[in-house]
Amino acid sequence: MTQILINSSRKVTIMDERIDQALKTERTIDITTTGRTSGGARRKEIWFHNIDGRFYITGTPGPRGWYANMIANPGFTFHLKSSINADIPATARPITDPAERRPTFERIHANLDGERDMNDWMARSPLVEVELDADNATVS
Repeated sequence: MTQILINSSRKVTIMDERIDQALKTERTIDITTTGRTSGGARRKEIWFHNIDGRFYITGTPGPRGWYANMIANPGFTFHLKSSINADIPATARPITDPAERRPTFERIHANLDGERDMNDWMARSPLVEVELDADNATVS
């Protein structure tokens, strides 16, 4: 078993080392959220960002359906799909405090190509920290 730091106060045991490796090296995943009005499952391809063992999902400035779904229903499924197929139960924690948003966006942007208008991202981009329940992951 391998341990990874999910947040500063909680360690979660990863049962499969392939999941641990994918979380360290991959970026593209699918997420399945629960529709805020329909209650139906909504699956979407998206990038995640691993910053020092903490996981984040964001998007370019503008409204996002996945984010509205996470606000209404924070529980979702985090699907690894490249080097391993794994469905991991997860919980989204929206980050709205500017003192937390700015350094998180700075770290995310440092790992991406191109330039971005930080003020626009601060004002209009969704940002959630993802808490994974890797002990209950399903690997196929």
